[in-house]
Amino acid sequence: MEPGAAELYDQALLGILQHVGNVQDFLRVLFGFLYRKTDFYRLLRHPSDRMGFPPGAAQALVLQVFTAFEHMARQDDEKRRKELEEKARKEAEEAVAAAAEQEPVPAPGQEVEVGPSMDSGGLQGAPGPRGAVPEVAPSSGEAEPLGAYAGAAELPKEPLALPKRQEQFQRNPDSYNGAVRENYTWSQDYTDLELKVPVPKHVVKGRQVSVALSSSSIRVAVLEENGEHVLMEGKFTHKVNTESSLWSLEPGKCVLVSLNKVGEYWWSAVLEGEEHIDIDKINKERSMATVDEEEHAVLDRLTFDYHQKLQGKPQSHELTRPPQIGH
Repeated sequence: MEPGAAELYDQALLGILQHVGNVQDFLRVLFGFLYRKTDFYRLLRHPSDRMGFPPGAAQALVLQVFTAFEHMARQDDEKRRKELEEKARKEAEEAVAAAAEQEPVPAPGQEVEVGPSMDSGGLQGAPGPRGAVPEVAPSSGEAEPLGAYAGAAELPKEPLALPKRQEQFQRNPDSYNGAVRENYTWSQDYTDLELKVPVPKHVVKGRQVSVALSSSSIRVAVLEENGEHVLMEGKFTHKVNTESSLWSLEPGKCVLVSLNKVGEYWWSAVLEGEEHIDIDKINKERSMATVDEEEHAVLDRLTFDYHQKLQGKPQSHELTRPPQIGH
């Protein structure tokens, strides 16, 4: 298949996905079609067989395609990570440069601020030229703003550890179409959400974690010797489907929670009381237009006919029997 050719079928596939409602059933539709209408699951057992695949060949074919796109996805993740790091580096440099530009020019009197501490003995002695030093003593009170400013110059670095703008969230695969919060990150597509709750490095077994999940709330805790340490807790802003939601532990890293939305719409926050993201700044290309059964059937037929036409094969109205896919 030529590069980009798969995108020709996006609308038809989106229609199917919208109709069935989730990825698992979408895959059932695809493999069900291969089972009912093709020789994909038929095994070649005899030299005279002309249709089907050798044992294990069909499974290997699926795995090969999956691995190819998984590699592309990991490359996309790495690209987003590098872009985020580069953005953070530039912002840090800009913050330092801005602080340097705003730094006040020291007054001449501040240069002798250390005089009283170093020459305190001389102040009580000769009242010659050193008699002018006490006049600079009030500038000792100006040392505090200098110290305060030095601390303030570091403040712009603080937000870098916790991004605030949606543009920053979008460059991180863990907060894509979502956000980074103090104790977790979240991302979403049109039907699902993914939460990552960091855990201590010593948490490597599922039994060390407690996850209480309902359609309207969540509670994630680590089981310690002296009791539970709650990592995340709150009520959802919208309902989730618990039957299609699950969680797992990445040992020493995080609790990964996959939530299936009850309604197909974009969330602006996961928990009640949290800061909301601007959903106008997220990627909505994954949203799907409503497609009824009749339109779905038309899209299927048009897509199939287009595919057949490209290969010089008979179209749906020319076929008298189901198509067979050889190996």
